[in-house]
Amino acid sequence: MNYKPIRTKKIYEQVADSLLESLKNGELKPGDKLDSVESLAGSFSVGRSAIREALSALRAMGILEMRQGEGTYVKAFDPSRFSLPTSVAFLMKKEDLKDLMEVRHILEVGAAGTAAWTRQEDDLRAMAQALSDMEKAKGNGELGEKADLEFHIALVQATQNQILINLMNSVSEIMMQAMRETRKLLHTPEGTSRLLEQHKQILDAVKAQDEALAQEAMVRHLQSVEEHLAEYLS
Repeated sequence: MNYKPIRTKKIYEQVADSLLESLKNGELKPGDKLDSVESLAGSFSVGRSAIREALSALRAMGILEMRQGEGTYVKAFDPSRFSLPTSVAFLMKKEDLKDLMEVRHILEVGAAGTAAWTRQEDDLRAMAQALSDMEKAKGNGELGEKADLEFHIALVQATQNQILINLMNSVSEIMMQAMRETRKLLHTPEGTSRLLEQHKQILDAVKAQDEALAQEAMVRHLQSVEEHLAEYLS
């Protein structure tokens, strides 16, 4: 087998990653103006050319914008660019989360019904493993979000519909952000147990090949999430 050599990241890529991390942890927010190229070069202890390349890369991703005569600013989240290879989900506005929930309802209720008929044993095992991981992750938000997303991806994969699978994968990182926001509201023993039980009901219906019940279970789950999301948005 031929292996690709490990490629060391270039300096400008490391700078871009550092700026992305500042966005993710909230140090930089949409609308913020970045320091000058010279100032950033001093802060990162790199040459100005590396800073310019990093800013150019982030502008190409739609994360930054150059305003003539003003400087470089962090852009607001643009839903039309959700398929970018680098996730910009952390820039989402609260209103975008509502639109995402509608997309999830359209995709996943139908997927649950289809999966009830098309699922294979491997699919059931993947969903069951995600449930087990969710249960073990009680109290650990990041692990819980990851396991939650893996369950929903495994469900869509059980449809055996490659286009639907690709659609789900394209919004998976944004879904992770939405799950992070709603889990903040559900981060109680009761809320976590309720989420787990809802997922178990979906899995049981898919396992039983009950299309109607699988769709009903998914609707109940998403409605529950939407109710808590409404509280967050208000």
